[in-house]
Amino acid sequence: MCGIVGIVGKKAVNESIYEALTVLQHRGQDAAGIMTSSKDGRLHLRKGNGLVRDVFRTRDMIELKGKMGIGHVRYPTAGCASSAEAQPFYVNSPYGISLAHNGNLTNFEQLKQDLFREDLRHINTQSDSEVLLNVFAHELQSQGKLSINHEDVFKAVTNVHKRCRGAYAVVAMITGYGIVGFRDPYGIRPVIVGKRETKKGTEYMIASESVALDVLGFELIRDILPGEAVFIDRDGNFFSQQCADNPVRSTCLFEFVYLARPDSIIDDVSVYKARLRMGDHLAAKIQRVYPDNDIDVVIPIPDTSRTSALQLANELGIKYREGFIKNRYIGRTFIMPGQKERKKSVRQKLNAIDLEFSGKNVLLVDDSIVRGTTSMQIIQMAREAGANKVYFASAAPAVRYPNVYGIDMPSASELVAHDRSVEEIAEVIGADWLVYQDLDDLKDCVGKGNPDLTAYDASVFNGEYLTGDIDKRYLDYVESRRNDDAKHNGSDVSSAEANNSELIGLHNNG
Repeated sequence: MCGIVGIVGKKAVNESIYEALTVLQHRGQDAAGIMTSSKDGRLHLRKGNGLVRDVFRTRDMIELKGKMGIGHVRYPTAGCASSAEAQPFYVNSPYGISLAHNGNLTNFEQLKQDLFREDLRHINTQSDSEVLLNVFAHELQSQGKLSINHEDVFKAVTNVHKRCRGAYAVVAMITGYGIVGFRDPYGIRPVIVGKRETKKGTEYMIASESVALDVLGFELIRDILPGEAVFIDRDGNFFSQQCADNPVRSTCLFEFVYLARPDSIIDDVSVYKARLRMGDHLAAKIQRVYPDNDIDVVIPIPDTSRTSALQLANELGIKYREGFIKNRYIGRTFIMPGQKERKKSVRQKLNAIDLEFSGKNVLLVDDSIVRGTTSMQIIQMAREAGANKVYFASAAPAVRYPNVYGIDMPSASELVAHDRSVEEIAEVIGADWLVYQDLDDLKDCVGKGNPDLTAYDASVFNGEYLTGDIDKRYLDYVESRRNDDAKHNGSDVSSAEANNSELIGLHNNG
């Protein structure tokens, strides 16, 4: 889960990219980067570890010159959080290409070997984004042209689809030519395109979520379709082409549950309305399973579950109350790198209002339950605040399998629902009873917003991986890289790596 943005403008784009990244900050809090291209063919890069507001200072913004640029906010899906693999990445040949990526290549290791042995390219990091950049660069270079047009770009993307497997939403800048955005043939990770009319002409933006367009006054054109590529040249001419043989729109359900902002639209579906429908379905299930429930009050676990919890309370005819106050200066615990950090953060982030819990039977509503440790602590906080009984409802089905498409789900052994029944999970987290959303209901919540959605990435819920290349060996590999022990052991990076944030100017050698 990362955030990407690219803009071809009629004036300097540094501030617009910065503002877009702050809006997409919820998609990654580990690192941020911006690369721009100025009229003289020079590239300007600033990237480093930390939040957007901390990485970019006034002096940095002044140096980010040019009317075309891309940006990225990152969180790590493997290894430690301080790996300093901030994006965008850059290769000087051909033409000078920079790239930012959201997702995960499932054939990363094979591609890395192929790039070295066949394409004669060196990969300097453990990031699959650098691999993806070099595959794209090789496919452009292999055409052997001194100058290129949109057709050459689309041919290169077509070959990228043939070589790369997994999930990827990409924005890349080709120095002196323009910006290209493309999406994997399943459309697992989101990416949209919009435009803004100015006195000097039309400006275009590519971004992970539509909310980035809204904030900057861009009009949403549409999602980039699965397998499709769009290219905006530096003069503002827009081109698009389907580049995959058999694209299948298979949007990620977890985007609607947790990852995306509620004010975003993904694959023509309002995230906010999808979450309202999650509340409807969850209320119906509670009435079905516990028709004689004694719930006194419904309390959301802020922030992502608020929409579903409010709708659930309305449907059940039960009072809705805000029982937890959130410290907004603490990051999202889901994307924190280790169990110790997450556990410490819950108590720092949330504080219970005792009067909303004292002597009451409380239904807590969360968007999902992943490791279960956060849920366990929150339930304990509710009991300490005086709750008589604590029930728990999840707007998502049980998360039983790891994600391999760009979300930092923990290893299977660290998922509380893995190999456990609902009753066993309730006992582990300390709830009096627990209700999960049904998977078919979740699909309905999303699908009602767009009848064209007929397939979904629901792999974390059902263990069915769309790309067809995920076996036990691969899942064991994922577990070895993602479990908390691996992250802890990989946390000791050198100061040189951790400070990979210098501002550099790069000549266009194309």
